[in-house]
Amino acid sequence: MAKLYFNYSTMNAGKSTLLLQASYNYRERGMQTYLLTAAIDGRAGEGRIASRIGIGASADTYTPESDLFAMLEKRKKQGPVACVFIDEAQFLTREQVWQLARAVDDLGLPVMCYGLRVDFRGELFPGSAALLALADEMREARTICFCGKKATMVVRQDEDGHALTDGDQVQIGGNETYVSLCRRHWRIATGDLPA
Repeated sequence: MAKLYFNYSTMNAGKSTLLLQASYNYRERGMQTYLLTAAIDGRAGEGRIASRIGIGASADTYTPESDLFAMLEKRKKQGPVACVFIDEAQFLTREQVWQLARAVDDLGLPVMCYGLRVDFRGELFPGSAALLALADEMREARTICFCGKKATMVVRQDEDGHALTDGDQVQIGGNETYVSLCRRHWRIATGDLPA
């Protein structure tokens, strides 16, 4: 039975690694997968999902204007698809999450989404909020704060390493820009709690 999955975490928890490993497991058994990633995030190159540990794979890209149901329906007509994998799922629109849910229900395609839950301000991304509402199953990929506790928040830093508390929700970056922290240390970094 096909389901819509949401695998979420903070930055640097290994979401892309998990996605690539799961896709590899299908392909190793002779089953085809379909990989999609957000066009806005070209850090690994256009149409490429890559992990910090050095593995990667080609993927089709989506933008906020993409009709994901139509893309998945077209891909399914080209041949069997055992599973669809969506990277950077926080960049999905609410309508696109509904399109994915319809692909699960109407096309029988399992869809596994991987993305951030919250932004640097502690607010849900629109795609993540919709996935939290609509996903059949949710799984948290965990990473740790420098103190050893589970990291549930992410702080965006300026070039001097100071935490930013305002700005656009979306700014593409990696370890040079974002640090995953536990809630307590996020509060300290953002000035909500004295050190």
